[in-house]
Amino acid sequence: MTTFLFVCGVAGGIIGGMGMGGGTLLIPLLTLLCTFDQHTAQAVNLIAFIPMSVVSVIIHAKNGLLRPKYLLTVALPAVCVSVLASLLAISTKGEVLSSIFGWFLIALGVFQLFSAVGKTEKKSSPKKAALKLVSEHIDK
Repeated sequence: MTTFLFVCGVAGGIIGGMGMGGGTLLIPLLTLLCTFDQHTAQAVNLIAFIPMSVVSVIIHAKNGLLRPKYLLTVALPAVCVSVLASLLAISTKGEVLSSIFGWFLIALGVFQLFSAVGKTEKKSSPKKAALKLVSEHIDK
C-alpha cells in the first residue's frame, strides 16, 4: 500500500505542479488503487494540495506567469464557496460524491477533447496548434 500511495503522490504532484489540478488524478488513484473511501481521498487531496500549491505558486511567480490583478477576483469567491462546498461534502454520502466527481471528470474530459480538437483543426499543423495552446495558457 505504501508503494501505491507514493506513486499516487508522484502522479498527483506532476499534474498539480503543471497547474492542471492534481486532484483530478490523485482522487481516482486513491480510491481505485489504495481503496480509500471518497471522503478520505478528498481529504488527503486537500492536505496534499497545500504544499503543492505553495511550491507551484513560487515557481510560476519566478517565471512571471502570475497575474496578481486577478487574485481577489478569482481567489476570494473560490475560498468562500469552498467553505460551503466542504460542509456540503461532509454531509453527502460517499457514493454520491464519487458519482458527482466521476461525472465532473467525464464532462471535463469531453470539454477538453472538443476544445483541443477544435483548435487543432483550425491550424495548419499539430506543432503550431500545440505551441499556440501553450502560449495561450502562459498569457493567462
